[in-house]
Amino acid sequence: MFRRILLVVTALGALYWSLSRDVPVPPATSSTASSVSGVATPLEATPGTGGDAIRLAFQNQQSNVQVQASGVVDKVLADDSQGSRHQRFIVRVDDVGTVLIAHNIDLAPRVASLSEGDRIEFYGEYEWNNKGGVVHWTHRDPANRHVGGWIKHNGQLYQ
Repeated sequence: MFRRILLVVTALGALYWSLSRDVPVPPATSSTASSVSGVATPLEATPGTGGDAIRLAFQNQQSNVQVQASGVVDKVLADDSQGSRHQRFIVRVDDVGTVLIAHNIDLAPRVASLSEGDRIEFYGEYEWNNKGGVVHWTHRDPANRHVGGWIKHNGQLYQ
């Protein structure tokens, strides 16, 4: 209950802040988290033209926002092998900055032949941090309790 109230207050604050600064707000499909089988799913944000949802979420320090964008791989990092294994890389999102992509390779195939300078598209859940944020849930949820995400690289879809 507290989380839902917090999400509503955050969404209203973001709307007020953007209206007071004449910054366009991408329309949301819901002002609160929706629920599937009693499990909260992330606030849906319309991706707009790539990085708009990421830009807004970063400016407002929001997390749990579904985003879709594209960009260029800035740096390929070592896999994170603590707990679920994640392929990690930093993407420079068009006109926004950089985000870390944490792609769960226990639930989805590794993005093959990924190199710095490669262009990718992605859909996942944005989590704010002061370095630009992290996008995760770039895969299907085998339990169907979370919105499925994906990564597209060289015409191949990884989910």
